[in-house]
Amino acid sequence: MSEFPDQETEALRRKIQFSETGYYLDAVDEATDEYVHFYFIGKHDGKEVIFDCILYTLRFHYESELMELVEKRVMEKFPEYKTMINNNEDVQTEREEEIGMYMAEVILELEEDEAIKVTEHVDLDTTHPVGIGLDVGLQLEKITSETLDKFIKDFNSDTLELDETLYSFSTATED
Repeated sequence: MSEFPDQETEALRRKIQFSETGYYLDAVDEATDEYVHFYFIGKHDGKEVIFDCILYTLRFHYESELMELVEKRVMEKFPEYKTMINNNEDVQTEREEEIGMYMAEVILELEEDEAIKVTEHVDLDTTHPVGIGLDVGLQLEKITSETLDKFIKDFNSDTLELDETLYSFSTATED
């Protein structure tokens, strides 16, 4: 955890302080309705620090967890899939259709069993290179500037209340 130790961190602190929003969106990660990477200033252990925050919806979290488990199962059954993923290859193989069908079966099985459940959370990383890392999942339809404002206000005032309900979603699209 750093308390504005270097020029890069100091420059980031200034960007946050002089922004109209009270936070600074990460320039590398593209914000979506379900995922935002941003920085804001707050206190930790009585010291002013920069929080490097990844905020996402529980649906996004669910789908990430689901795909991680699906890929693990696919790699167990189709070892060549691991090589394709590791090499970031989009290789046409004679087994591509079989792999795709198996992935769909695993997704359906996991969803039917409600094997993946997620809950609201805030995870702190005090070993983060810039201030403190925050990994935050909230039950939201979408993330807006109002969402970020409310989160920062509630987090900094220690009034953030997390819903402990376990959520499961469906990846099926409605026609």
